[in-house]
Amino acid sequence: MRWSKAFIPTLRDDPADAEAASHRLLVRAGFIRQLMAGVYSMLPLGFRVRAKVMGIIREEIEAIGGQEFLLPELHPREIWERTGRLEAMRDILFTLEDSRGGELVLGPTHEEIFTTIAGELTSYRQLPQLWYQIQTKFRDEPRPKAGLLRVREFTMKDSYSFDIDAEGLDRQFDAHFDAYTRIFERLGVPAIPVVASSGAMGGSGSVEFMVASEAGEDDVAHCPSCGYAANVERATARPFPVEDGEPAAAPERFPTPGVRTIADLETFPGGAVAERQIKTLVYMLDGEPTIVLLRGDDALMEQKLQDVTGAVEVRPATGSEIVELLGASPGSLGAVGLQDVRILADEALRGRRNMTTGANLDDHHLRGVDVERDIAVSEWVDVRTVRAGEPCPSCGEPLEVFRAIEAGHIFKLGTKYSEPLGATVLDAEGKAVPIVMGSYGIGVERNMAAVVEVHHDDKGIVWPVSVAPYEAVVTIVKVSDTDSWETGKRIYEELLALGVDAIVDDREERPGVKFNDAELIGFPYRVTVGPRGLADGVVEVTERRSGTSEEVVVAAAAARVADQIAAAKALL
Repeated sequence: MRWSKAFIPTLRDDPADAEAASHRLLVRAGFIRQLMAGVYSMLPLGFRVRAKVMGIIREEIEAIGGQEFLLPELHPREIWERTGRLEAMRDILFTLEDSRGGELVLGPTHEEIFTTIAGELTSYRQLPQLWYQIQTKFRDEPRPKAGLLRVREFTMKDSYSFDIDAEGLDRQFDAHFDAYTRIFERLGVPAIPVVASSGAMGGSGSVEFMVASEAGEDDVAHCPSCGYAANVERATARPFPVEDGEPAAAPERFPTPGVRTIADLETFPGGAVAERQIKTLVYMLDGEPTIVLLRGDDALMEQKLQDVTGAVEVRPATGSEIVELLGASPGSLGAVGLQDVRILADEALRGRRNMTTGANLDDHHLRGVDVERDIAVSEWVDVRTVRAGEPCPSCGEPLEVFRAIEAGHIFKLGTKYSEPLGATVLDAEGKAVPIVMGSYGIGVERNMAAVVEVHHDDKGIVWPVSVAPYEAVVTIVKVSDTDSWETGKRIYEELLALGVDAIVDDREERPGVKFNDAELIGFPYRVTVGPRGLADGVVEVTERRSGTSEEVVVAAAAARVADQIAAAKALL
């Protein structure tokens, strides 16, 4: 490709709304353009990177037996109703009506559709199966941001496994785990597998592949000592030892005028520090009022609450609902003596004595509370948010918590979709049984962005050779110089003959502009051809990552670059 004929609209300045490095650089370097919030056009350079990312994904999924499909993006509303996800995912579903009044859904994912096709399987002898596609998805994200990291239209590789039993699912899950590990290695993305919530996908378990980045939207708890890692939506920690002293004979009520928060009670005379308070929250779980109790210095993780209860709709109760249930306003709430209401208590409160909580009377609290004696706990649950520095649940060493990008997610679905959609086969005894399924997703454009988040510097993007839009650029410093033009053109053609994906910069631009563009875009290697070097029979070969340059005789330049690229690919 000749740069003078290409559409590569680089910009001098960062886009005003770009916060993430990947957003800023992919726009500036001419890879993407925003059409509207959360919707981006892929320009030629972006399209090339996207194709290479998809090529790596496709190779690794087919290596474990994947068969490629292409399924519709328009889905009938009814199939989403049958699995219950029309309600569970209503906040992000794009829905529409056709000219005949039919109600449709734009596919955010394809579990339902693949399962209907699996309904054509009839016998266990046809299993296992592994099907996949690379297809556009639509999700009505309320706050799209960070360029390609959170969008409303994107490309995803979603694969689905079909087995006769849980053991078969385990094998396919493990095969995907290994395939994903190879994919991220080849992309140059240091992804950490972490235990995760299955959320609206459902199933018995899931693993996310997370990339540490301040641009991410997830928090990961990780133990550097033993390797434990989990999304904070699932993470646990060992409790610190606590000494509560001798139990009080009974709770004692005392006035707390004006006290409305945990912090207020900490500074109130005769109050209590946060870790000796009981935080009382009132939630509506599928319309049922539920009391949730935590230690005063802990924060509720709502996803844990949803996971542990299985509720579809989870929301805090309104002020009027709280007063109707408990007779007091927030700030004076507690669970002592409550009957006929569901009370979930976090495990960090188990066995705690001499605690302080609201008295369900405005401006009053209770001290000397023994949680297990004085509160009729319905269920003990883990719903607290883990904090950095808390003891690892596996080895006891301090946990670290960092922001991360979710690069991939694999799920054990079991029969969540096959049962409601009637996807069954006959087993060895001739009995109809539901197919056991797994689901495995990787966002293509999100991984493009993740690569840039990991691989950039103050000059621009530093693409790994595996996904660079072009592996090398031949920069002709002075196009009007006949020797420079002929030599540059010859090296470019030699690179192509050696299998190098190359572009030649033949623009009538100042050398500084050409060098800055090459560094901004992030081509792994640059061959600089200019009159000064040619006078000595050499050209300059520069590696983008290290910034090192070397002079190479003209005849050896193409082979030298090809060898360096081959060596770099061998490391991925």
